[in-house]
Amino acid sequence: MDGKDLLALKGRELRAIRRRMQLVFQDPYSSLSPRRQIRQLIAEPLLLHRLVSKEEIEKTVAALLGEVGLEPYFMHRYPHEMSGGQRQRIAIARALAVGPQFIVADEPVSALDVSVRAQILNILLELQRKKGIAMLFISHDLSVVERIAHRIAVMYMGKIVEEGDAGRVIESPLHPYTQALLSSVPIADPEKRGRRIRLTGDLPSPIKPISGCPFASRCPEVQDICREVAPPLEAKREGHVAACHFR
Repeated sequence: MDGKDLLALKGRELRAIRRRMQLVFQDPYSSLSPRRQIRQLIAEPLLLHRLVSKEEIEKTVAALLGEVGLEPYFMHRYPHEMSGGQRQRIAIARALAVGPQFIVADEPVSALDVSVRAQILNILLELQRKKGIAMLFISHDLSVVERIAHRIAVMYMGKIVEEGDAGRVIESPLHPYTQALLSSVPIADPEKRGRRIRLTGDLPSPIKPISGCPFASRCPEVQDICREVAPPLEAKREGHVAACHFR
């Protein structure tokens, strides 16, 4: 972060940089302690980093709840008394408590009902706009990614195979895997549906070294060089990189 290797930091230096980055977990049902009231859950990072006094806790927690669209009385409830969408709002409020510059949102809407997903995404977008927080949003749902991302990195078997501005990647994908992913997104309008790319072949083992392209065993355009030489991730267009020998 900012050029610093986080794994090399220890003690006070590590604690200081932790405050600048927070995490919103995938499952709001397991990421909140069932034995603590919402007030305690949100207050914990505030007290840990000594950001407010005990006298100011209730006022600060109420303000954080307001930022995610919840009334102050929710602070006296337990997680089991709340819906999945409300719990995820609590998780976001807890992440915001220390004023981070960077948030990792790990599949934050995949465990929620479709009707609730848009509400959570709107909260994240509004917070990003108002506070200027950088966000790494991890998701397998490309319709969600298209809505929220400014820049997209597509991964396959732990490797980035394409990266670029969101519009470029969605509208004109370069890598065959990205093309296959986008072709699988359901489109309600029959006239706009494209050809579905169906992948065949076996997934490579994630624990065995791969000599060539990790997508070679499933790529519809594979050639001999793909099985022997791993393609570098390099610029193909301005602001758009891909790892493919033939793009």
